[in-house]
Amino acid sequence: MPSVTLTGRAFLTVSGKDAEDFLQALITTDLPGMAASEIRPGALLTPQGKILFDFLIVREGDGFLLETSADQRDGLIKRLSMYKLRAAVEIAASDVSEAAVSWGEAAPAEGAEDSRFAKAGIQVRRRPGAGGSDPAGEYDALRIACGIPESGRDFDLSDAFPHDVLLDLTGGLSFRKGCYVGQEVISRMHHRGTARKRPVIVAGAGVLPPTGTELLAGGKPLGALGTVVGDKALAIVRIDRVADALAAGSEITADGVPAIVMLPEWSGLSFPQDASEVPGS
Repeated sequence: MPSVTLTGRAFLTVSGKDAEDFLQALITTDLPGMAASEIRPGALLTPQGKILFDFLIVREGDGFLLETSADQRDGLIKRLSMYKLRAAVEIAASDVSEAAVSWGEAAPAEGAEDSRFAKAGIQVRRRPGAGGSDPAGEYDALRIACGIPESGRDFDLSDAFPHDVLLDLTGGLSFRKGCYVGQEVISRMHHRGTARKRPVIVAGAGVLPPTGTELLAGGKPLGALGTVVGDKALAIVRIDRVADALAAGSEITADGVPAIVMLPEWSGLSFPQDASEVPGS
């Protein structure tokens, strides 16, 4: 049973009698149906529909606990506070800077289950604080194997749509709830099927080069490597360009290292047969 302690994390609480309604009108996650033992991903978007802040959210007391990266915490609190107005909510930072993550059949009962990995058939439990002694790289390897990207490592904030990072498939994006910031753009993208980028699992013929290295096929960029562990990596790619490369039999490389790319099997996604299947490409 791998168990790791992740550093550089940050937590904040949104509590009070209006907490659920307050967040429901702002973030991508649909909160009313979320179980107390469940962690879901979520995001606060720009009006243009791109991810401004991303986080994990779980119920706590009369409100919610949000986990994000340390460099996002203060900005997220400030942005949420801008929308507070007269809502009966309290937004407070925690001084906890670590998260304990365990997975596998023998994962302990502490913490809540991360729904992102549940979609991939793996039970991952998570809670604030230290609690694991295995190398943090094992968690990165798990994320790569499951195709679960995270900001800062795999994509830049304000540069990715929720579909680009699978929020539409991991429980972090609702198309049935009411309006929230950026909802109109995301709903239109979803119903028109215009998502052009998706995360892929990259398997290299040898050790892959560092994060940020471009994936190329026929001299055209497909995307860039995100988290890298040995000969495996995550990358967010243009699926239409990958489709063209596969159809043409072009080799995909990262700084000269041959590689194959795969969409996460659990996602049910596939590369389009041709670029015309991706509107706006």
